[in-house]
Amino acid sequence: MTDIIVIVHNIRSTHNVGSIFRTAEGFGVKKIILSGYTPYPTIPHDSRLPHIRDKITAQIKKTALGAETMVPFSYHESLDLSHAEFADYHVVALEQSPQSINLRDYQAPEKVALLLGEEVHGITPELLAQCRDILEIPMAGQKESFNVSVAAGIALYALTR
Repeated sequence: MTDIIVIVHNIRSTHNVGSIFRTAEGFGVKKIILSGYTPYPTIPHDSRLPHIRDKITAQIKKTALGAETMVPFSYHESLDLSHAEFADYHVVALEQSPQSINLRDYQAPEKVALLLGEEVHGITPELLAQCRDILEIPMAGQKESFNVSVAAGIALYALTR
């Protein structure tokens, strides 16, 4: 089975974050790394104002349904894909790009760090350049993309098959 870390970078919605936690728990994800302005559950030595921290944690919990306490996670203000934390992992982005590999055709290595990006603008070109591969979910309808939490579920299913 593939060892997977999910990197959630600059996701705005607490509901998407909660859904990603719940889906990650279902697929046995080893860890979630939240970064940028992504909302995150309470962490030790949390510097956020208590009422803000508690509100965000409650919103995430609404869709995570306890998975936020089951999947180990960390929060980082910035994202550095060259960090030692990712050294043993094949970092792949989930994004539409001319360099994308169709998710159906991708053979997952033993260790994958799956990068998910902003709901509207996706992953920045600077971060894409640091990824080993870029994966794309083929679309059959008229819409150009799936919701990020739905896309995470599709990708995790494909990576763990």
